[in-house]
Amino acid sequence: MKVLLHSDKLELIEKSGVGRAIKHQMRALELNNIPYTLDPNDDYDIIHINTIFPESYLMGKKVKKMGKKVIYHAHSTEEDFRNSFILSNQVAPLFKNWLKKCYSSADLVITPTPYAKRLLDNYDLGKEIVAISNGIDLEFFKRDEELGKKFRKEFGFSENDKIVMAVGLFIERKGIIDFVELAKRHPEYNFIWFGYTNLNTVPHKVREAVETKLDNLYFPGYVPSDILKGAYSGANLFIFPTFEETEGIVLLEALAMKIPVLVRDIPIYEGWLEDGVNLYKAKDLEEFDKKISDILEGRLPSLVEEGYIVAKERDIKNIGKQLKQVYERVLNNSEINIK
Repeated sequence: MKVLLHSDKLELIEKSGVGRAIKHQMRALELNNIPYTLDPNDDYDIIHINTIFPESYLMGKKVKKMGKKVIYHAHSTEEDFRNSFILSNQVAPLFKNWLKKCYSSADLVITPTPYAKRLLDNYDLGKEIVAISNGIDLEFFKRDEELGKKFRKEFGFSENDKIVMAVGLFIERKGIIDFVELAKRHPEYNFIWFGYTNLNTVPHKVREAVETKLDNLYFPGYVPSDILKGAYSGANLFIFPTFEETEGIVLLEALAMKIPVLVRDIPIYEGWLEDGVNLYKAKDLEEFDKKISDILEGRLPSLVEEGYIVAKERDIKNIGKQLKQVYERVLNNSEINIK
């Protein structure tokens, strides 16, 4: 069995969650000795498609005609496309129709969470949908105090500064407007957001937020993973104010790095992340405001060890085992029993 991990326009997606997910798949397959290729001219038995560009769809159709199996990885939904780029809400229904066309062309669909599976179940794809986490590389995302000190030094923070960090694209759905408002409300803390989106592609209110000038607000853009790892190790709190996700790889990274985590209370986390048990949740801006202070001032207990357990359950090696089960199931047309 050999798998073609297929993605188009990697230069456009490599800094996104989908780009991260593809790297995770490669690592997961390597750790489980599953032969794979990135070259469509190689021999292979299954194509595992990660992108939804027209050429990706056409590639799947071509491969199917060759008698090979097609798996589509549903990283995107109509729900997480909304509130992202200029005109995204207006074209969202068309985007959903395109997703349905892509996903229904596969033999089987993989999506990262049971929540995303529930959304896709309502799309009437007529295909089996399996939930498998994107996973996290626990060998790489391991807390490193020296990297944390280096991060503080290179970014000009003192040992006593309290730092709130976030990671994501510059889009409204990610909660960036609330992040900037929280920085305004808390001049006593430093707020730093890692990630980048061309501001010409987002609505004016998002551009306005990113261009806000505050002494305690930083937008360093996209940074390499070792610098991000230093930030996870050196910051005091990771907040994830996103309104919609299919999983949230950066959230898994934060949990693995044992940094306190505060997320927006949205349906995707039901059943695997509990407020006050393995992280903290906030329903709205006011609750984010209060809980940021309560966490940073020690009024709420640390839950980093409990959060790490969640990340450990999604160790990338285990994800590779689950992918292997799915690949074998598709090849053999047998039932799936993900463990």
